[in-house]
Amino acid sequence: MRIIRYPSADAWKSIIERPHLDMSQLNDTVRTVINDVRAGGDDAIRRYEEKFDHVALTDLKVCQQEIDEAENMIDGDLKQAIRQAHENIYRFHSAQSFSGIKVTTAPGVECWQRSVPIEKVGLYIPGGTAPLFSTVLMLATPAKIAGCKNIVLCTPPDKRGKVNPAILFAASVAGVSDIFKIGGVQAIASMAYGTESVPKVSKIFGPGNQYVMAAKQQVSLGDVAIDMPAGPSEVCVIADEGSNVRYVAADLLSQAEHGGDSQVLLITTSEHIADAVNAEIETQLAVLPRKDIATRALANSKCVVMHTLDEAMALSNAYAPEHLILAVDDYMSLAEKVVNAGSVFLGKYACESAGDYASGTNHTLPTHGYATAYSGVNLDSFMRKITFQHLDEQGVLSIGRTVELMAENEQLHAHKNAMTVRLRDVTGRE
Repeated sequence: MRIIRYPSADAWKSIIERPHLDMSQLNDTVRTVINDVRAGGDDAIRRYEEKFDHVALTDLKVCQQEIDEAENMIDGDLKQAIRQAHENIYRFHSAQSFSGIKVTTAPGVECWQRSVPIEKVGLYIPGGTAPLFSTVLMLATPAKIAGCKNIVLCTPPDKRGKVNPAILFAASVAGVSDIFKIGGVQAIASMAYGTESVPKVSKIFGPGNQYVMAAKQQVSLGDVAIDMPAGPSEVCVIADEGSNVRYVAADLLSQAEHGGDSQVLLITTSEHIADAVNAEIETQLAVLPRKDIATRALANSKCVVMHTLDEAMALSNAYAPEHLILAVDDYMSLAEKVVNAGSVFLGKYACESAGDYASGTNHTLPTHGYATAYSGVNLDSFMRKITFQHLDEQGVLSIGRTVELMAENEQLHAHKNAMTVRLRDVTGRE
């Protein structure tokens, strides 16, 4: 990683820049696939599955026999790990349940909210070089807790037309309704518009490559909701002189191996730590199976040496990382200063991998600086809050004149009249 020492404030903007992606040609390709699936349904999906995933499919839907076979293919220890992760995720997200209270805003006026699940949700699960069965748990578990009636999952098959068995097992544990062997842009389009086999959903969740992300953004312009805009995965680690060099290097590499377009950022108050972590990265990198991918990501990455932890925290907040690891002894005082981050990991033992798999928090998080405005996926992501209000006669008397005056001054006279006719009845005035 390139080391930047004690940058001035006017240099921060370039430091926090993500790798630039030219999306113009990509968007045209995505638009073509979306339109084809929208018009051609299952037949178009099969054509694109043969073109992109190199498999000729008869049935797009995974049958129960395939799910049963997958369970028998998985090692018992992995099954137990998936079940434990599911329990922790379930426990954490269950605690987020909302209970609305009635509020009397004025005499005779009551207002409240009720949380209602989204009836149909779609989950996209990548299945290529890293089949993300953990993401099945992260998305399907809160969807099930929320009470979504239909949980539709799309994931790419292998060249034999089979879905990764761990993905199928995790889907079974988490309570997915329907699973389809569809990958990439065609999967997003199928859930956005519906086909002969795939139900249309109201909201689509899940990570993916640049094509999947572009597809989600395109269909969200007017046809279906999505969880959040997203880019490549990223982590920021804040370290000081007392930080564990091996841990910090391991955490940076854990994100770098996601993809060549990922980015990691180390911010430290120690020049010694900056040099030592760089050296340790080379040692650990040499034995990683995904070394080539991580190496490309490290080319996008930086180590920044700052004067103080307060400056380090300010730079992190400007960066707004997807994952933030506070690898310092006094992590709680630093945690109080976090303003922009997707998920925060406190202390030397809280590796980002814990949140990715089994601590219970959700790993579907805002990237590319979107943590300034978006939260990670949570129980509310699968809910809608509907507001209610009730007025009795006293309520009309309490706020009627206010409504009339405001509507009249906005020149919305029908709005005024809707209250005026009620005031006349309640007061008996002409």
